[in-house]
Amino acid sequence: MGLLWSLQPQKPFKRLVKRDVQSPFCLELEVFEGHGPLPSRLLARGAHERGFLRDGVRRIPVREGRIRATLFLPPKDGPFPGIIDIYGTGGGLPEYRASLLANHGFATLALAYYGYEDLPKDMKEFHLEYFEEAVNYMLQHSQVKGPGIGLLGISKGGDLCISMASFLKGITATVTINGSVANVGAVLRYKDITIPPLGFNQKRIKFDKSGIADIVDVLNNPLEGPDRQSFIPLENAEGHFLFIVGKDDHNWKSEFFATEASNRLQAHGKEKPEIVCYPGAGHYIEPPFSPMCSASMHLLVGSPVIWGGEPKAHSVAQVDAWQQIQAFFHKHLNGKQCVTPKL
Repeated sequence: MGLLWSLQPQKPFKRLVKRDVQSPFCLELEVFEGHGPLPSRLLARGAHERGFLRDGVRRIPVREGRIRATLFLPPKDGPFPGIIDIYGTGGGLPEYRASLLANHGFATLALAYYGYEDLPKDMKEFHLEYFEEAVNYMLQHSQVKGPGIGLLGISKGGDLCISMASFLKGITATVTINGSVANVGAVLRYKDITIPPLGFNQKRIKFDKSGIADIVDVLNNPLEGPDRQSFIPLENAEGHFLFIVGKDDHNWKSEFFATEASNRLQAHGKEKPEIVCYPGAGHYIEPPFSPMCSASMHLLVGSPVIWGGEPKAHSVAQVDAWQQIQAFFHKHLNGKQCVTPKL
């Protein structure tokens, strides 16, 4: 699938994201004579479609209480193992990963938490009670198999999932993709508990030869000084953890966060989490064959940043991580050993 993962944007700092999963991506292919920079005689033309919803998968908009989400249910009758899928600082309601998980037998709730409809417009403060509503919605749904559900989060969504697993009931399995073990970017509140965001120092921003910001060293160490208050008490969690790590992540030090999460859990007598590290993989580890985004706009920074990664290694990581995630959820939510290599 090199034709897909090797795609590059025509305009710089663009990231390919599927907005409407109800229609496929259509890739138009043309073969020209010769190898020159300018097109010559057209030899052949074709098209490749990449669908996101298999036949029978149900897409259900959810507007219950404060919840703003979309539920994807697999074909046939349930109940199915349930997952809540949360993305990062881009906001909105990305649905493509949730729809693909439903293709593989998971009842998956794509959950928005800011920058969508009547939700908060920016990342200043989040209340865990909102996420608790979503957990309870899934636990009470007739098509969701209990007694617990799974959480899947990337980037900022990763630390939100760790916070949910640490404070909320009914979480059996949590997967973070290049997430932080400290609360990042916004104040987090739950009942009478407040977790401040991890501190940062913009003076530690570096720039590459093209003038693109490298922010990997910007965040403070959550093990030192006042920043220890931002470390999420994941030792309170009752479920299992899987950390997916791109070793060339330039958004922040994902491997360090995963290691410290493991240290914290084991220091409190908890199960050692699974950590899968991928050399050459950057920050946005997406479903298989997604084109690598090496740099794009960062909403909190206000300028383009480097995400890291080498295209071939990143693509290999995406394929394996997709298998690892499904196998982990099947094991802990279904009690089955299952690896599915297909998209």
